[in-house]
Order: sequence, then structure tokens, then C-alpha cells
Amino acid sequence: MCLGIPGQVVEITDDERQLANISVGGVLREVSLACIVSDTHSLSACVGDWVLVHVGFAMSRIDEAEAAATLRTLTELGEVKEELTAMANSGKRGDEGNA
Repeated sequence: MCLGIPGQVVEITDDERQLANISVGGVLREVSLACIVSDTHSLSACVGDWVLVHVGFAMSRIDEAEAAATLRTLTELGEVKEELTAMANSGKRGDEGNA
């Protein structure tokens, strides 16, 4: 099953390649923002945005309420634990208060 996991853009890490650190449950993961940057929403404007992350790309911007509801549903389904474990094993630990 392919999942889009909600996360929040914490910081831009590479302007040229449009990469940013995303916090998902306190785990930081560098992902591409290329799919959500546009003429009306710049790369720097993405900091603080909630996004759906799939295979290293932020696929769409969502609001905080939708992010929370999606995380609750995924948790109930038991899916998010596996995804967070995979992200933790391949990512780096972030500040737990930055979500």
C-alpha cells in the first residue's frame, strides 16, 4: 500500500534542488518540495506548511486539521507506526517540539 504521511516543513535545506526537512512525529526527513512550489507559493513560503509526503516528495499541501485527522486514522489502522519506524531508521532525529 502506498501512503502519503502528513508532516510539517521545518526548514529549507537546499534552495536549488528545492529540498526541505519535514518533521513527521519528531523524525526529520529531507524531501523534495518541487511538486508544491509554484509561482504563487514560493519555496520559502513552504516553511510551516503541512504536506503529504510519499517516497521522498511532498505531494500536496494540506491544512493542520486534515494532517491531524489523517495521522489519527493511520494510527488507528496501525499503518503509521511502520512508516515512522522506516523514516526513523533512514532519517535523523529532530526536535520533538518542532511538529
